[in-house]
Amino acid sequence: MDPKAASSGGPVQLARQYVRDYLLPERCVEEFFDKLNFLDVDCLKILISKGLGYGIVVGSSVVKVPQIMKLLGSKSGAGISLTSVFLEMFALTTTLVYSVHYQFPFSAWGESLFLMLETALIAILVLLYRGKSAAALIYTVIQISITALLLSGLVPEKLLKVMQSFQIVLVLMSKLLQIVENQKNKSTGQLSAVTVFLLFAGSVARVFTSIQETGDVLVILSYIVSSLANAVLCGQIVYFWNAPVKTKRGYQKKTQ
Repeated sequence: MDPKAASSGGPVQLARQYVRDYLLPERCVEEFFDKLNFLDVDCLKILISKGLGYGIVVGSSVVKVPQIMKLLGSKSGAGISLTSVFLEMFALTTTLVYSVHYQFPFSAWGESLFLMLETALIAILVLLYRGKSAAALIYTVIQISITALLLSGLVPEKLLKVMQSFQIVLVLMSKLLQIVENQKNKSTGQLSAVTVFLLFAGSVARVFTSIQETGDVLVILSYIVSSLANAVLCGQIVYFWNAPVKTKRGYQKKTQ
């Protein structure tokens, strides 16, 4: 946005400029600001999609904080499938890199950045609480190196597409591993109910925003698969709500 142009306009002009730069295409700006037509269906879909998108991005910055706090409070990673966490990290990294490469709007993928950072912290905490400090350090170095390489632009576009295609399988595998872990333990362990339910809501909303903002079949399918798997995890959270947590020392009362 041009600062000189912005400073010379009134509040309405400033709002118009902001909406055009960050939310809506020119046609919709004209419909809303010039024609005062607030019932244009296509423009409303775009506005809702943008609103949901930015809402998800903001929410993602704290969505896994309950899970992190639960791990810090219990000093245990009981019931957390590390393989599931690693697969989820790869899927999130792929989404981030793929979206940046194709220059999708930040509102369509921004949560991948925050979820990636939060998930990495969860992986590190679980490793530390399992007495694997060296593994936690090695994992951190490897994750940073891989992410930097993928974002460097050196990776061929064909490989990025293959990774995004494979991501759908990884998302499903990561969720299934946690689902199987829960079923085996007859408990959801240190999984945070708040985090699981918020992730489910976010993935469902992402199906709509991805259709509106990217139109990319691979991205849309990945969120559909994620939504279905998160729904199962939500069901397990409810079903095993009062089940004790299985640890190496036996069973302990689960903290919600």
